[in-house]
Amino acid sequence: MTEKFPSRPYDTPEDYFHAYSDNIAQAWRSVDQSAIARGAKLLADCLTRDGIIYACGNGGSAAIANHLLCDFKKGIQTNTSIKPRVVSLAHLEIITAIANDISYDDVFVYQLRTMARAGDLLITISSSGNSENIVRATDWAKKNNIPTISMVGFSGGRSSKIADVTVHVDAQNYGIVEDVHQSIMHLFSQYLRQARMTAEDIKQFKF
Repeated sequence: MTEKFPSRPYDTPEDYFHAYSDNIAQAWRSVDQSAIARGAKLLADCLTRDGIIYACGNGGSAAIANHLLCDFKKGIQTNTSIKPRVVSLAHLEIITAIANDISYDDVFVYQLRTMARAGDLLITISSSGNSENIVRATDWAKKNNIPTISMVGFSGGRSSKIADVTVHVDAQNYGIVEDVHQSIMHLFSQYLRQARMTAEDIKQFKF
């Protein structure tokens, strides 16, 4: 496990810049490339069978789940024949309704029980991997034949032990973990898009 960052004060923004960028690079190097490959295959298989990709997270990770809609639902189909079906479970109105009337621990699993079917796929995003609502969603999906990809940081947490594929960022800083998770989300979407494009189209179009 990497050391905590920051573990001391920094006198100038420039010093913090260099330390932060060094930690980002170290965090990227910690990611298991075989987990990326396995996650990409699960996603590609889900798209092929026309399953729904669900995503969820709390706080900054919720923002990544919502951003994922743009890069998966729109981005992947740009210049391809894919029509991805993608749902973020992190919308304010529904999670506050469930949290208020039932429990915040159930805000994601309640939606999965309502909509998800075997053949769909769940991506959870949690720096700690220990958020109860993430653990419950991952556990339910696993028990109902829905493949799971857990993007985690720090020590990995409970969800990393349940998921079919765990993408672990070994870093001890929320910002750095979330930065790398966001980039991995982009990596997945761009890889899946270019895999369905011609070589000429890849040269021509922006990503």
